[in-house]
Amino acid sequence: MPAVPKETAFDAPAKASTQTAAGLATLCWLLSAGVYIAAKAVTAEMPPWALCFWRVFIAGLILLPITRRHWPAMISLIRKRWFSLLIIGGLGLSITQGLIYMGLNYTTAINAGLIIALMPVMTMVLARFLLSEPVGGWQFIGSIIAFIGMAIIVTRGDLSALLRLDLNVGELCVVGAAIAFALYTVLLRRAKYGLPGLPLLVVLLAAGVVAAIPFYAWELIQNDRTALNMKGVLALIYTAGPGGALMYYLFNLSVQALGASRAGVFLYLQTVFVAVLAYFFLGEYLLPYHLVGAFFILVGVLVVMLLKPSRAGA
Repeated sequence: MPAVPKETAFDAPAKASTQTAAGLATLCWLLSAGVYIAAKAVTAEMPPWALCFWRVFIAGLILLPITRRHWPAMISLIRKRWFSLLIIGGLGLSITQGLIYMGLNYTTAINAGLIIALMPVMTMVLARFLLSEPVGGWQFIGSIIAFIGMAIIVTRGDLSALLRLDLNVGELCVVGAAIAFALYTVLLRRAKYGLPGLPLLVVLLAAGVVAAIPFYAWELIQNDRTALNMKGVLALIYTAGPGGALMYYLFNLSVQALGASRAGVFLYLQTVFVAVLAYFFLGEYLLPYHLVGAFFILVGVLVVMLLKPSRAGA
């Protein structure tokens, strides 16, 4: 998932045209959807925190040389605000991903993709409490509608399961990932680190690597070790390269050309791509509760995104 705040953009050679930027944004979310498929396909070969650690580590190494002229500023920021970076980078680039990969051990890629679509709504709710951003009546209604959709997916169409606490641990992990990433987004807005997008992303990736080490070490202590066959190697190469460094790069190019709000709308393509790719590569099918839950989530998100509250007096 892209990890650059609204107010910063990638260092790019030049602004792309709107059509080109839209194409880059579409490709970005297609690559991101592929990460879900790759992670689901290798659950037996690669434990979740091992995949998280190596994906973030390799993606950071790929992007590090591009930020060479910003290294002094990056080092200065790390020295001054290392603890804040560790918390925020750990939330967005370690905890979020690790929880998604854990969830994929117990649920389908389609379910994960649908639940993650709730991130903008969760971000809005947290921003209300942590940043005092205004939330109007329509935003509240949209949030309720979207969360009903999430509940339908988590309970697989049987809402009475909430009363029985008969819930799938996989979906709960993905819900936790969505909350973690929403909190990361809000904290990143408040932090205002002042670095351009790409250097800041590399610093946050480094923080994510550090945050993932204890979880990765616990897997090793529990003898939950990686059995890297060719499928696992290919999955790691994909998630760190095309699905990691390149995805972040394309996302930020689209942000520069389209603006953060317009580029962010393309997030919802990821849900569609996950469903299509899961059908072809994993043999997963859309079930009736998927469609009902997706409908509620889509309606709720559209209400939240399109009917913005007045900022007067905020």
